[in-house]
Amino acid sequence: METIEAIKPGPKPKKEDGTLDERRRVTPEKKEDYPPLKEHDHKKND
Repeated sequence: METIEAIKPGPKPKKEDGTLDERRRVTPEKKEDYPPLKEHDHKKND
């Protein structure tokens, strides 16, 4: 029987005070550096 292993997430960035920063968002000042996400269609009953 095969075992299923979970994918481990990478390390979180550290904040100035040394604690881990768990946010994964783009700040408003940096938003223009990132291209907008592509539109996608949802399938019915999805």
